[in-house]
This record gives sequence, structure tokens and C-alpha cells, in this order.
Amino acid sequence: MATNRTFTMLKPDAVAAGNTGAINKMIEEAGFRIVAMKKTKLSAELAGKFYEIHKERPFYNDLCAYMSSGAIVPMILEKENAVEDFRKLIGATDPKKAAPGTIRALFAKSIDANAIHGSDSDANAEIEGNFFFSQFERF
Repeated sequence: MATNRTFTMLKPDAVAAGNTGAINKMIEEAGFRIVAMKKTKLSAELAGKFYEIHKERPFYNDLCAYMSSGAIVPMILEKENAVEDFRKLIGATDPKKAAPGTIRALFAKSIDANAIHGSDSDANAEIEGNFFFSQFERF
């Protein structure tokens, strides 16, 4: 059953490039409401916990190092059909394959520095949102 919430996170490359405002504008113009948002920095340990599902993958250590290299902006978003609609808005993981006008087509530097994370399921959206936000931090 689809929910009306999803989780996203602006990655260090997008934040460092000063694209937070432009990306948030695209998100809101697409009809999403920001339910929770903060700017923070992950330690390597916390990045490892967040990406634990990928622990056995060859890119895990590089991913953790990258995600702890600078500020990030995690958010919980709300909209009807949130997960699926947001995945369309952000575009393919590889910005070279992302549809024109998507966030990754506009702001990603590479497949690794791809500007933004978006949950791939309702279950993961809840898990990922709970990793960063308590119930008291949500609007």
C-alpha cells in the first residue's frame, strides 16, 4: 500500500555547490510538502550505519567516505504517491541516463556524486526518515 511520504537527502556535492535552494524549489514546485528538514553532517560511523545494507558491496567504503565528506540535507516529503513521483523527479542514478529536467540531470556531477538520494520503497522511506528524524521534528 502506497503512503504519502518519502525520504530524500541532498548529498555533499549538491550542498557544497550551493544547490540546496534550487533543488528544494523544484521539490516544492512538483507538489511535495517538506515535513522535516535539517542540515547536518554524517560521521563515517553514521554513514556506515545508514548504508549498512550495502556493507558487502565493493563501493561501500567509498560511499561512506563520500557521504561523510560534507554537509547533507535530509528531508521527509509528503505528497500523494510520494515514493514513485519523487523517483521520477530525481531521475536515474546515472545523470547521463536521467531524463532532461530531472534533479540529477540538472545538478549531479557523476554516478557517484549524483546530488540526491530518494527512497526506493514505502518501507525504506519510513526506515530512512526515522534514521534522521524523531516524531517531534516533523511538521
